[in-house]
Amino acid sequence: MSKRVLLVDDDSEVRAALGQTLELADLSPLLAASFVEAKDHITAGFDGVIVTDIRMPGRDGFHLLTYAREADPDLPVILLTGEADVPMAVRAMSEGAFGFLEKPCAPSDFLGLVEKALRGRALVLENRRLKLQVEQGDAAARMLVGTSPQTQELRRRLRGAARAAAEVLITGETGAGIPKAAEVIHLLSAAASRPFVKRSAASLTTETLEVALDDATAGTLYLDEITGLAHAVQFALMDALESGAPARVISGTTQDIVSAVDSGTFNADLFYRLDLLRVSITPLRDRKEDIPVLFRHFVGVACEQANLPEPEISSDILGDLLAQDWPGNARSLMNAAMRFAMGITEPRGAVGDDALGLVEQMAQVERSLLIAALRRNDGQVTQTAQTLKLPRKTFYDKLARHGLRAESYRKG
Repeated sequence: MSKRVLLVDDDSEVRAALGQTLELADLSPLLAASFVEAKDHITAGFDGVIVTDIRMPGRDGFHLLTYAREADPDLPVILLTGEADVPMAVRAMSEGAFGFLEKPCAPSDFLGLVEKALRGRALVLENRRLKLQVEQGDAAARMLVGTSPQTQELRRRLRGAARAAAEVLITGETGAGIPKAAEVIHLLSAAASRPFVKRSAASLTTETLEVALDDATAGTLYLDEITGLAHAVQFALMDALESGAPARVISGTTQDIVSAVDSGTFNADLFYRLDLLRVSITPLRDRKEDIPVLFRHFVGVACEQANLPEPEISSDILGDLLAQDWPGNARSLMNAAMRFAMGITEPRGAVGDDALGLVEQMAQVERSLLIAALRRNDGQVTQTAQTLKLPRKTFYDKLARHGLRAESYRKG
């Protein structure tokens, strides 16, 4: 829940006293002496509440209330009134004010109404976020392509990490998509509308670290290849985290960070602080069924960007893809897809001794084709079987053989 309270009052003594009351309650006041000073904070994305005096020179509290209602009808506005202003405050309530208080008011009454408004605001914004996820699919569903159990588990872990609002360490191999996973966490978090700042850990000095944290204030700072952080910067980051960094810190590495701690090249205290939540990305070779899905996605993106017709992706090509280990993970697969989309080469490569046999390759291809058809037909059995030109019983047999359930692919 946000703690921000925009407090607008032209009386400097009242403004200072109420601001101090809010600070003592561990809230975050934004003080303004007039509507002009306050208006830039009044937006649909403002996650706090507004407390304003009614009688102010120039634009008064009624004007501020109207402005706030136009910006966001659900933005709570609490009015501060003098004794003679109570009838006006009652009228303002009918026009959408959240509540009003007579001045001077008891701190307990003041804080009680403000905290009630903050809880209501948090609920409204959370409901909006959830509605947007339902309408568009959340960032995990949009940005992480794949149907394997490992990818589904990764989405679940990233959603949980986003809700936790704590430091996260993301590990994986080169090309696995660690920075993308960090961005997904940010986009799923309550700070999604605030800055997402990415920095290479090896390039940071104590000064540039401080700048990066300031740039990411109230948002997220992602530090790539965290084991490359210089010793002096490690201590500076630890100090910043211990003293309450202005941004959430997510770090990522393709290296063995535990070995770096054991060898003394990485500060153990910083490691344990960054490792509050751990997310590991499974290599592509261990989730083969994602390969056809990812390849089709990358080919589609490449063709759209280059305004090219999508080439046919044959079962032979899919078999070649599945037979490779892809040490560069999704990044290597994306490069192969781009070359294929432009007609430069087919995505064939050297096949090692441990490659899948023909039966295993064809089984992987068949499974991926079944999944793709189910997705296109919204999990509807009859329509999918007809698309694949399979008898209904044969189609059910194939689903059972590959452990697939048609209903898992229905959107509604």
